[in-house]
Amino acid sequence: MTHMDRDSELELVARIRAGDEAAFDAIDAAFNGRLFNFLARLARRRDVAEDLLDETWLRFVDRAHKLKPDTRLGPFLFTVARNLFVSYCRSRQLEEAQSADAIGLWPLGTTRPSPVDATVANQTSRRLEEAIAALPAAHREALLLVVVEGLKPAEAAVVCGITSEALRQRLSRARASVARHLDESGDTVLLGLKAVTA
Repeated sequence: MTHMDRDSELELVARIRAGDEAAFDAIDAAFNGRLFNFLARLARRRDVAEDLLDETWLRFVDRAHKLKPDTRLGPFLFTVARNLFVSYCRSRQLEEAQSADAIGLWPLGTTRPSPVDATVANQTSRRLEEAIAALPAAHREALLLVVVEGLKPAEAAVVCGITSEALRQRLSRARASVARHLDESGDTVLLGLKAVTA
């Protein structure tokens, strides 16, 4: 995950407000993968995530000249993506059915593990993914925004349109639910979910 310093971000905002196409390319490079992963984990369907990602970028381009000079790009883009997902769910009246074949959150790494290590890692990743997929949508998005995307809880609260305290409660409940799911399945690796600070 790439994070840009605040000065670079402010410069990009100024350039994108002025219609600089190269600035858009830089913003796309910094956020496209993160936005897709976020949407794919929310929607649990690649085709839906791709459509919502395209619409996110269209909305961004459409509103670029109206951005405030001090806009924080991460919260802005994740808010647009989340709102599009919520609208999609409302328009389709989707059920909260869970899928066992969700996208994995954490890669296994670059070195080749032993067959035993690979099996354990696959089971742990699968259990973790199942635990996250089983969360209510509000708790899942809070966990994804803070733990996976690295947004501060206050920024994630803005994205979700709730207070910081409400976001902290959702995050706490999400962590507890994931921990319970992993404990019940005999898995003691929580992959740092408890260690994330507010």
